[in-house]
Amino acid sequence: MTQQANEVIAGRNAVSEALKGQRPLNKLYVQEGAHGGSLGELLALAKNKSVPVENVKAEKLDKLAPGMRHQGVVALAAPIAFQTLDDVFAKAAAKGEAPFLLLLDELQDPQNVGALIRTADAAGVHGVLLPRRRSCPLNAVVAKISAGAVEYVPVVQIGNIAQTMEELKERGCWLVGADMDGVDFYAANLTGPIVLVIGAEGKGLGRLVKQKCDDIVSLPMHGGVNSLNASNAGAVLMYEVVRQRHLFQ
Repeated sequence: MTQQANEVIAGRNAVSEALKGQRPLNKLYVQEGAHGGSLGELLALAKNKSVPVENVKAEKLDKLAPGMRHQGVVALAAPIAFQTLDDVFAKAAAKGEAPFLLLLDELQDPQNVGALIRTADAAGVHGVLLPRRRSCPLNAVVAKISAGAVEYVPVVQIGNIAQTMEELKERGCWLVGADMDGVDFYAANLTGPIVLVIGAEGKGLGRLVKQKCDDIVSLPMHGGVNSLNASNAGAVLMYEVVRQRHLFQ
């Protein structure tokens, strides 16, 4: 199995250990009607880690884990391990650079998430933050679209977005959200420690997330379509940060 594929973990003990450790799991499949033994504890662990659980027929598990003794439980692990905010800030410090982060507010399209991670790598972003809930899982599609960039850009899975934004502010970062109601991005100061916040497809930034941003910027639209998709808008803004850093360093 390649690094860009979801790894299958089968069997109650193996899945339980993965849930207890730091291994990020995208999904847990449980056989319909399964019960007893360690299953209750396993499901509690999955709930605590916010891992989605789906009840399926035995045939589905047999297909996911051919030739493996799955005991009615199969999990899909992410293609890479998540890192921490401390890792991200340490990476920036090691390079002698002001922290540059990308926070994705509940993006669910793997094409957009993968493309954003690829651009983040090219633009020198130190870390990409993905909320644990209501976000696209870091799966094989994301890894493929990123063209391998998930192996180089630290990805941090976060819990409460608002709390994480407060922590980022305490660490000295300036949070800039992308929204149609913002000022033109070229008029904004995007130097120094910065976090770009990109909203979900369609709905944009969540209300509380938008309120917690220090600045809101927009991209001027001159055509018949009044918006860009998340990955395109994010790419423009990331490279504006790059431009300003080169200009004012």
